[in-house]
Amino acid sequence: MSLDYVLHENPIGYAIFKVVHQPDTIGSRLNEVRAAVQDLEKFGKTVELVGLSPFQGTQDALQEINDVSEGIMSDFLRATLESNLPKPSKKKTITLGVWDKVLASSIKSAFPNLSCETGDTNPVVADVLRGLRQHSQKLIKKLQPGDIDRSILGLGHAYSRSKVKFNVQRHDNNIIQAIATLDQVNTDVNTFSMRLRENFGWHFPELSKIVSNNEQYAKLVLKIRNKSRLTEDDVHDLAAIVEDDEAVAQAIVRASRTSMGRDLSAADEELVLNFATRTASLAEYRKNLQSYLSRRMDTVAPNLSALIGDTVGARLISKAGSLTNLAKYPASTVQILGAEKALFRALKTKGNTPKYDNLIYHSSFIGKTGVKSKGRISRFLANKCSIASRIDNFSETPTSKFGEALKRQVEERIEFYASGAVPSKNSAVMKAAMDDVLADIQTEDPGAAAAEDVVKAAGITGKATEQAIRKEKKEKKSKEKKRKADDEEEGESKKKKKKSKA
Repeated sequence: MSLDYVLHENPIGYAIFKVVHQPDTIGSRLNEVRAAVQDLEKFGKTVELVGLSPFQGTQDALQEINDVSEGIMSDFLRATLESNLPKPSKKKTITLGVWDKVLASSIKSAFPNLSCETGDTNPVVADVLRGLRQHSQKLIKKLQPGDIDRSILGLGHAYSRSKVKFNVQRHDNNIIQAIATLDQVNTDVNTFSMRLRENFGWHFPELSKIVSNNEQYAKLVLKIRNKSRLTEDDVHDLAAIVEDDEAVAQAIVRASRTSMGRDLSAADEELVLNFATRTASLAEYRKNLQSYLSRRMDTVAPNLSALIGDTVGARLISKAGSLTNLAKYPASTVQILGAEKALFRALKTKGNTPKYDNLIYHSSFIGKTGVKSKGRISRFLANKCSIASRIDNFSETPTSKFGEALKRQVEERIEFYASGAVPSKNSAVMKAAMDDVLADIQTEDPGAAAAEDVVKAAGITGKATEQAIRKEKKEKKSKEKKRKADDEEEGESKKKKKKSKA
């Protein structure tokens, strides 16, 4: 198919070029022909500028480039094509070369008699557009040297800023990075604490048995420094480190008197204290990072956080890639997040698929559920997590009312599997949560006005209306049965008449 015109989008405006000499589709595959595109003298004889519609400013250029990237034909582009292209007809079809196939389909829908070709369907279009991008500075007249380069730079920065600013996942990125950092810090704190216990254990081995908390152990090392200096006067300071437990502080002082550890030299003591300082600061940073994650989850996904916790909810968002992706997942996919290897291994070996060996398994609900009910609770919890994530993603006013209601439902379901207590209905629970949310934002129920519009006659109740509806349904069914019976009798009588005639 011959190529008549080409649409070239550049940061200055929309340019329409007419293809004067039709390139050969087969010959365009040769290296010599492709190299000719690089030569301005040869390529300039192939195309001719028909019209240029410049943008009015940076904002207009940014709006147009956003529409082009999404495959939308704007009114400005439509006016450009109408003014610069001849009117196509059924007898004469005009072929327009466009770079983006989605934009080509939008143009095709607006101009039915206009045929659109892209680089995927016609290699000539790709070669011509490649040459236009390279030589547009000289093919478009009245342009100063460097105008297109400066426009490309400015529009590129504006386009990148707009994409970052209007990214719907921008709040999720902080959660994903925070939970990844928290996992790394947890690993580092455990490794540092293990090394600190081994190093300081040569001097005071009994301290590891008395204090199991890693953060408290590092702070105690900084306080004790040397066990031979501990006295009864230090009990109060030691108790402040171990959460005001004087019994533990007294045990530390007594153990220091009968300790079997060796003495530390000045160089060894300095090394241990520096290592303890780093461990304590890292543990403090972990605590601050955990509080930041909780605050961010309360803002971005309050219902998911109230239902399953900050850490597990953040892991679900991180595994899905964003809160939007998590909201799109069905409950069956949410249930197996984190157990992909086990799932595919089970599918490969034709074994049992994992029911709760996943991210949801780390929830406290699974821990307090019986062994026989873990799979059912895991499915039920995945269902509620899917609902909570969708509410968080699409609601305009952040609230945790729905998450708290869903959490009560999970607890009631666990109690039902344990003792047989009947749980509340989902419709009643969601309605109560919706009423609480509407009361908080002081908004009337949108369904209440519709219910008030229904006017009933005097003396007619809701039960009477239901009975009337049931009666109508029964009458319709009886009429249909009677009609079918009559049709069958008619068919049998016709068959008998045919047989008697034969």
